[in-house]
Amino acid sequence: MDTPEALETYAGREVAVTEWLTITQERIARFAEATDDHQWLHVDEERAARESPFGGTIAHGFLTLSLLSKFMRDSLDIRGGARRLINYGLNRVRFISPVRAGSKIRARIELQSFRRLADACEGTFLITVELEGAGKPCCVAEWIYRFYP
Repeated sequence: MDTPEALETYAGREVAVTEWLTITQERIARFAEATDDHQWLHVDEERAARESPFGGTIAHGFLTLSLLSKFMRDSLDIRGGARRLINYGLNRVRFISPVRAGSKIRARIELQSFRRLADACEGTFLITVELEGAGKPCCVAEWIYRFYP
């Protein structure tokens, strides 16, 4: 897909499935540092092993959500013909399952809709973040992107 307009033909279809990404304790700790969210469930491995209902530390939901940028960048090259790509926002974000440190996640990306605006094109993507070996996803979100020529 060289241009945003080329995306239009994919409306209603899956456009990408990413590679698996391991969520390490180091990544979780760096995210805790960046966001000043040091809840023990995320950063205290010994306590989480003892007291957590998940059997260990888990990633912040917002860490999983923040990785949508990586998943989109790694999967879709839609910059051709677009001077600016704008993150227009999110709808219906849900954190369905916890992501334990050491788990692998990947994104399944579907272009739900595409529309042309007066000065841009807009795509709404349904992104389902899957947890390896789990029966249900860990995160689901609709992400709206605007492409300006």
